[in-house]
Amino acid sequence: QQDNLLFLWSITVSIFGIGGLLGSSGSRYLTVKFGKKKCLLCNNVLMIVAASIMGCSKISQSFEMILIGRFMCGLSLCVPLHHQYVGEISPKKLRGFANSTSSFFWSLGKAVGQISGQRELLGSQALWPMLMASCGLPALVQLVTLPFFPESPPYLLMHKGDQEGCKKAIRQLWGEGQHQAEIDDIMKEKATMKNTKILSVLELVKEPAFRWQLYMIVILTATIQLCGINAV
Repeated sequence: QQDNLLFLWSITVSIFGIGGLLGSSGSRYLTVKFGKKKCLLCNNVLMIVAASIMGCSKISQSFEMILIGRFMCGLSLCVPLHHQYVGEISPKKLRGFANSTSSFFWSLGKAVGQISGQRELLGSQALWPMLMASCGLPALVQLVTLPFFPESPPYLLMHKGDQEGCKKAIRQLWGEGQHQAEIDDIMKEKATMKNTKILSVLELVKEPAFRWQLYMIVILTATIQLCGINAV
């Protein structure tokens, strides 16, 4: 029984990463086809459903609901959209700062979750379902507020060819003014992408020019995962 319990705990922790792997694999296709804003809205719905399933697991007396909820959380969170969308809707002079805020709030959220999980707060036997369901609160806030934001201007111009929609989105985000330089930068990027072959994962692995960079990224990512953070 102790071995079975340890196995279940291991699956519960690791299934988040499995969902993240699947979410990351399909992110490029989804963002190109539907746009980052729509994908973010779908992610929020998925997260709210996952939070509801995990929050009801104790009432239903089903640990399988926790597994399903964790998998859906990984599927939702690990689609790398937030920092892309934030970076693309930010003015050029604030883009670096805006991109760094994603990592900051990601770490802040982890810290708040660890603190909230203490037995004196939401980690007690009676309140842990609320802790599991709390991940749905930020998703709900974003689901309510995100429709008031426009689609990413680079997506509208580069993938949809909607120059008027791009200008309208830029004016809504950055206010009235001369933004032709930003639009010209997007057009240059579009022209560059036409002449650049986008590699698949398999082609990237086989490409000698990127091999050492790929090795470095894999080693760093694997080291982070093996340092014990998931066990915590």
